[in-house]
Amino acid sequence: MGSSPCESRPITSNSSQAAVVASDGVQNVWEPLPTYIQLKSFVSSESDDISCEQSYGFLPCTTTVLGNIFLILVYGYLMFRAAKLLCDGCEILLEILGPGLIGGLVLPVLSSLPDAIIILASGLSGSKETAQSQVSVGIGLVAGSTVMLLTLVWGSCLILGKCDLDSSLSKDPKDTKGFSLTGSGVSTDIWTSYAARIMAISIIPFLIVQLPAILHTASEDRIAILIALFVSIFLLVSYSIYQVFQPWIQNRRIAFAKHKHVIAGILKHLSVRAVGRLLTDDGVPNTTVIEKLFMMIDQNGDGRLSPAELRALVLGIRFDEIDMDIEDAVENVMKEFDTSQDSFVDMDEFVRGIRKWLNEARRLSEGQQGASIHLHHFHEETRKEHHLLGGQGGHFGETVKNPVWNAFKAVMMLLLGTIVAAVIADPLVDTVSEFSKASSIPSFFVSFVILPIACTSEAVSALSFARRKKLTTTSLTFSQIYCSVTMSNILSLSVFLGLVYFRDLTWDFAAEVLVILIVCIVMG
Repeated sequence: MGSSPCESRPITSNSSQAAVVASDGVQNVWEPLPTYIQLKSFVSSESDDISCEQSYGFLPCTTTVLGNIFLILVYGYLMFRAAKLLCDGCEILLEILGPGLIGGLVLPVLSSLPDAIIILASGLSGSKETAQSQVSVGIGLVAGSTVMLLTLVWGSCLILGKCDLDSSLSKDPKDTKGFSLTGSGVSTDIWTSYAARIMAISIIPFLIVQLPAILHTASEDRIAILIALFVSIFLLVSYSIYQVFQPWIQNRRIAFAKHKHVIAGILKHLSVRAVGRLLTDDGVPNTTVIEKLFMMIDQNGDGRLSPAELRALVLGIRFDEIDMDIEDAVENVMKEFDTSQDSFVDMDEFVRGIRKWLNEARRLSEGQQGASIHLHHFHEETRKEHHLLGGQGGHFGETVKNPVWNAFKAVMMLLLGTIVAAVIADPLVDTVSEFSKASSIPSFFVSFVILPIACTSEAVSALSFARRKKLTTTSLTFSQIYCSVTMSNILSLSVFLGLVYFRDLTWDFAAEVLVILIVCIVMG
């Protein structure tokens, strides 16, 4: 008989009515299954025969819950230090070299390196079965990083960086209205909104890889994974190119916005000095008034305006909102007015130029009544546009002392951070898997909650920038968050999809993908 308890039932024969109690070996005892997670032993394994495998043959390992918690904390801290070294090294190089190839391409990739290394470690170690069980650590890290950055870190930066709002623009660094839903908040430059949109676009590979599940065509999983991999790589290359050329595009946009604000300032200044109105009641430029203005500006009365006379005009205008380069402003005005290219502006050229500016101001101020309102609205719109573009681009390398030494230090930090991340990634993944076995908690949840904290060192610098309550630092803060999520979505996903495809692993991460999609769409 087995060790399990059995019930006995009476057996009767035809010859006798006496009942004989005997066991037929059928077990009818029913034990309810537990409705909660049962943690295994915290301090010892269930069997003395169970042993763990040391990473690299010497790093400690354990099969107990408490032991694995301790190792996760240790390895997680080391991974955090590696990520911090990479982040700090990137910032030093960015100050020295500025944006472009280094700041736009190399540094964002390096900042996302810990995530990619952990994903590689989760999918390359051991057999196919081992990789299938550990790969959930990688997708958990991707989902957890996205959720943490776009919820906890994003919300904290919003609270720390909020200022009083005036016409949807923040007043740096005034914060007197508390937590008013309409009177306080943050405003960012237009490049931050572009970063948010790019982040939303980066979820396309997640949608592609889920199409077979949505369409109930499981046989097409491999094709969908391959297509998603190519799309993810394409987005990674495209985003890298954009990051390289984005500073040049930004500087051009800022220069154009600044020139428009100069135009608005000149028109506003001329409308005050003019004897009469620059625009008639019908909104048509008043040529007679413009000609009189020309004669007022023509100080020597030679019938043409020299660069010196235009410079005197620009100097008489206060551009408090922007950092104005007077010589650059005069040169741009001269280029726009001097159609004959003789380095002078005659009356006809001046009238044509002012008429063109006035027509543009009227076009941009449609719906506004009155000539002065047209010009005021045009001036405010150009000021706001310049504000949203972020003003002057950053100046890099000018204030860095000992650039050679700092560059060497930054390279050493990047090298050390990469080495530490590469060495720690595999034992960290193994420890998460061992903890999952010891505690009966899926490894996805561990990697979803704990690993993003260890790998996302950007959160510290983001919170630090947000406290300064300025448009430039606030824009940098949220741009950094969106950039980190974008790189996670395309770089980390490219690595993950490559592992799944080339190791022929099963894609079964619908819930994780859904979390990423919802958060990115809502916040993007």
